[in-house]
Amino acid sequence: MVASFFVPAFTVASSYSRAVGYFTSTSLALYSRGIEAFAERGGSMRLIASPHLDEVDIMDIERGYGVREVIERATIRELEMESCDIVLDGLSLLGRLIAEGRLDIKLAFIEHEGRVGIYHEKIGVFRDGLGDLVGFTGSSNETYGGLMANFESVEVYRGWVAGDGTRALRLEADFQALWANQTPNLSVERFPDVVRERLIKLGSERPHRPVPGRDNALTPSVARVSEPARLSIPNWLMVRDYQKKAVQEWLTRRGRGVLKMATGTGKTKNAMIAATQLGNVLRQHEQPLVILIVAPLQHLVDQWITEVQGFGVRPVAVYESSQKWLPIVEEQLAEARMGQRPVVAMVATNASFSGNKFQSVLSRITQPILVIADEAHNLGSSTYRSSLPKNATYRLALSATPERWFDDEGTDALIDYFGPIVFELGLGQAIKMGALTQYLYVPRLVELNDYEADLYVDLTTQIATRMAAGEELGKADPDSPLGFLLRQRAGVLGHAEGKLAALREDLSARSDSWFQLVYCAEGHRPTHPEEPQGPNQLRDVMKLVGNELGLSAHPYISETPRPERKKLLRRFSTGDDLRLLVAMRCLDEGVDIPDARTGYLLASSSNPRQFIQRRGRLLRRAEGKERAEILDYLAVPPPGTPINFAVERALLTRELQRANEFGKLSNNYETTLEVLRPLKERYQLMDM
Repeated sequence: MVASFFVPAFTVASSYSRAVGYFTSTSLALYSRGIEAFAERGGSMRLIASPHLDEVDIMDIERGYGVREVIERATIRELEMESCDIVLDGLSLLGRLIAEGRLDIKLAFIEHEGRVGIYHEKIGVFRDGLGDLVGFTGSSNETYGGLMANFESVEVYRGWVAGDGTRALRLEADFQALWANQTPNLSVERFPDVVRERLIKLGSERPHRPVPGRDNALTPSVARVSEPARLSIPNWLMVRDYQKKAVQEWLTRRGRGVLKMATGTGKTKNAMIAATQLGNVLRQHEQPLVILIVAPLQHLVDQWITEVQGFGVRPVAVYESSQKWLPIVEEQLAEARMGQRPVVAMVATNASFSGNKFQSVLSRITQPILVIADEAHNLGSSTYRSSLPKNATYRLALSATPERWFDDEGTDALIDYFGPIVFELGLGQAIKMGALTQYLYVPRLVELNDYEADLYVDLTTQIATRMAAGEELGKADPDSPLGFLLRQRAGVLGHAEGKLAALREDLSARSDSWFQLVYCAEGHRPTHPEEPQGPNQLRDVMKLVGNELGLSAHPYISETPRPERKKLLRRFSTGDDLRLLVAMRCLDEGVDIPDARTGYLLASSSNPRQFIQRRGRLLRRAEGKERAEILDYLAVPPPGTPINFAVERALLTRELQRANEFGKLSNNYETTLEVLRPLKERYQLMDM
C-alpha cells in the first residue's frame, strides 16, 4: 500500500484529509518521499485520530475530570515517550508542517453518559490542483503495523470514474462532517495547544534532514521504530529467593501448576516473573507469547494492568463493552501472527473471559498461550471451568486457598486443568521470612441478648433435627435447607447487638489511629418468621463511627462504583483523610491496601477463604508499618442457655478453629488462649 498507493498519491496531491483510529509518526518514515514532494508544492493535510488514552485516563474522564485536560495529558505522555531518532525526525516534520499552517490535527473519541470509547474508523481523501479526488477506506491504521507488517486492505475510489465518484464524494462529506464536529455520537476536539507548540519547537530546533524513504521502509532500523516492548523484570524489583524457587518449580513442570502462596506474598509479581522467563525462552525460538490473565473483578483487572505495565508491556483490559477491547485484541493478535509483536497481554474479568465474544477469540489463537488465573479457586465453578481454553500450552494458577469450599469436584477440575501445587508458601513461613508483617490477635467474646439467644436456640434446634436425620455439618451444601439454617445462625451471631458496644470501646481507644478497616456482617440480622426485617450492621457502624465518635469514615461495599473505590483507597492511603473504611462483602480478594494496620472483624463466614483473605489484607508490608492488629468479635449464647449441647459444641468447634488459626501465628497467642479458655471449658473443648 505504501509503494503502490500512498507515495504516488502524495507525489501529485495538493491536499490530504485522513480520519483514522491510530496514527504514529513512523508512518511518515514509510511514505516520506511522497510527503516531502507534497510539502514542497505547498500541500496541506488535515488529520483526525483517536487519542491514546490508557485505563487511568478513561477512568478519570468517567469520574468527571475535564475531557480536554485528560486528552492533553495523554497526548503529552505519548510525545514524551518517543526517543528514537527516526521517530523524532518524523515528529519534527509534523512540527514544521504545523508551523507553516499546512497541517492541522484534531482528536476524536466517543463520549456517552460519562463513558469513553475509541474512534476506530479509517477513511481518507486526496485532492490535486485540478480538483480531482481519490477517496479510500479500509482496515489500515497509519502505523508501521497497519501500513507494512499486517495483512490489510483499502478500497480506493477515483473521483473521475463513473460509480466511484459518488463514493469518493461521500467519504469526503463524511470527513467534512467529522472535521466540523457534526457527526452524531462523536466528539472531535482541537489538538492540545501545548502539544502543538512542543511539536513546532521540535521542528524548529531539530536539523532538517530527510526521513528514510520507502526504499528503507523494510530495513530493521525502521522496523524497530514501532516494535512493541518485550517483557522484562524491572530494575527496581528485588526478586526474592522464594519467588525464584516458585518460578523454577513451575518451569520444571513444563509451565503448568498452582502456586499456593499466602495472601500478600507477591503472587502477582511471581506470575509476571514466570511470564517474563517464559517469554525469553519462546523468543529464542522466534515464537510470540499470548498472555491471558483472568481475575474475578474489575478492580483486580485494573491492578493487574498496572503490574503488567511495570514489566514493560501495556495489556488490553477485557471487560465491559467488547467495542472497546475487541478491535485492539484482534489487531494485536494479528501482529503476533505476523511476527511483529512478541507479547500480547490481555487481562479479563471472569465474566468477560467466559463470554461468547472472548471465547471465540481464544478458540482461534494458534500461538503459545499462557493462562494466569488470579484467585484461581473461582474458576473451579461449573460456570467458568468449561471456559478454560484447551489450546493453552502454559497454565499458572494463583491462590492462597486453591481448595474450593465443599466442592471437591471443582477442586479436582482445577488441578486437572492447571496441574498440581508446585510451590507452597504458608502464612507462618511468610511472616518468619519478613514477606508479611507480624500481628497481634485480640478475640472479643460478646454475649447474645435475649431476643438473639431465643432466635439462636430455635435455629440450633432445627439444625439438630436435620443432623439427627443423618445430614452432616461438614458436607452441608450451602443451598440446602441445612445450609440455609447455618447461614441464618451465622447471621444472628454476626449481627449480635453487643458487638457494637465492644466496637465503640475499641474504636475509642484507637481514635487517634489511621489505616483502620471494619468488616461488617452481610445484609440484615435474621428475625423470626413474619417479623420485620432486622437491623443492618453497616448502617449502625457508620452511625457509631461518624455521628457518635466523630471519626472520618466511608462505606466500601459491592455497590460502590469502581472509580469511587479507587478514590476511596487513595484517600485512605494518605493517612490524613479517612481513618476508617467500613466494608461489607468487599475488601477481601485481591484489594491492595498495604497501609491497613487495624482490622475489626465483626463477622466472618465459616469458609476459611474469607477470613484468610481478610487477614491477608492487614499483613501486607508498608513503609512505617511495624505490625498489624486484628480484633475478632465472637458472639456466644449466655451461660445456661437451654440448647442442644452436642450440636452447639460441634458448631462452636468451627468458630474456635478460626480463632485458633488466627491466634497461633500472632505475637500474643497466649492472650488468645486465655480469652478462649472459659468457652473451651464450658463446651469441653480444652483439647483444641
